[in-house]
Amino acid sequence: MNDLPDLPDTPEPEAALDAAKEATKEAAIDAQARNPLHGLTLERIVTELSEHYGWDGLGQRITLRCFTSEPSVASSLKFLRKTPWAREKVESLYLFMLREKKRGDRAPPRPKGPARGAGPRRERPTAPRSTDRPFLKPR
Repeated sequence: MNDLPDLPDTPEPEAALDAAKEATKEAAIDAQARNPLHGLTLERIVTELSEHYGWDGLGQRITLRCFTSEPSVASSLKFLRKTPWAREKVESLYLFMLREKKRGDRAPPRPKGPARGAGPRRERPTAPRSTDRPFLKPR
């Protein structure tokens, strides 16, 4: 009666699409589960950083006027929400602080000082004179 050939059983296209969406969702959830910033507000990050380092220490680590000139959480949030590069620096410092706490270092790190070797130069010894060594010919 039916002139069409029997086709092998294939999954419904919607079912395959749903399975792909589900796999993508699981991968995204897994990635967010490992992100320490997931679920944190910027206000909480700034508050914890200011409590840990203080506004002076925060201003030394990230040179932004919102941390050095009349700092407050509100002014910092207003600036950081408008400035992606500054927000990345703050988030990076927060992650550093979390690693520091995890290691058990309770004292905040010292601010960076002058570069190594930037201090006063030592006087180099002078070359010996020919009179000190008679076997050398004078120039």
